[in-house]
Amino acid sequence: MEENNDLVGEWALILGASSGFGAACAVELASQGMNIFGVHLDRKSTLPQVEDLVQTLRGMGREAVFVNANAADAEKRNAIIDSITEKLTGNAGNGRIRVLLHSLAFGTLRLFIAEDHAKAVTKAQVDMTIDVMANSLVYWVQDLVARKLMGKGGRIFALTSAGGAKVWPNYGAVSAAKAALESHIRQLALELAPVGVTANAIMAGVTDTPALRKIPGSTEMLERALQKNPSRRLTTPDDVAKALAVLSHSNTQWMTGNVIAIDGGEFIVG
Repeated sequence: MEENNDLVGEWALILGASSGFGAACAVELASQGMNIFGVHLDRKSTLPQVEDLVQTLRGMGREAVFVNANAADAEKRNAIIDSITEKLTGNAGNGRIRVLLHSLAFGTLRLFIAEDHAKAVTKAQVDMTIDVMANSLVYWVQDLVARKLMGKGGRIFALTSAGGAKVWPNYGAVSAAKAALESHIRQLALELAPVGVTANAIMAGVTDTPALRKIPGSTEMLERALQKNPSRRLTTPDDVAKALAVLSHSNTQWMTGNVIAIDGGEFIVG
């Protein structure tokens, strides 16, 4: 850890913290000296891996407070922020969240137009997908700023994908959510610049995660990405985590409102 590391003792809040990008970012930020609040939604069968992650973070000498709850539920969000407020109020330091990572991957994977109309995506499914994967970011930021839990030097990151600009069968609702998420990031960057908080979207390359494996045709997606990536390999969660940690430092204050590709050059190849 660098001697002048300004992340030591600070707190990160990760939405979608139990696996994939969220888990990798939790470990990397902890390696930089940060404590972690994690919000995740797991069934009983996957809770052991969450406990393993928590123990890993604590084994690094960091505090790790994880909550198993739906991050897109307003009541649950308020309760979690209440507990964060209580924790930080009694904690030494500035009592704020330095890094917020939105990495929620829960949406409907259906065609807009299906031969069997009953199998086409519904309004409720589109609304839910965009609310969870995009709009929830806005509500978390609103509450954190209103509670003065995020201020000057704060960093907001949201995980997007090439799906915000490109198409894939069954990915329509998620693609719309990613496009909305990127738009929300730009708006937050504009409105929070005067108080010194930055907001950027992180566009990871195709990565073999549990969330990607749920996409119909994911094997083909992985094969195509591997073939066209000029770096000759797929993106990994660690690639994203390492870059995000660098972007969390104070000397990146002038970077805001961007969609930053962390993909080894994958997106620029047609």
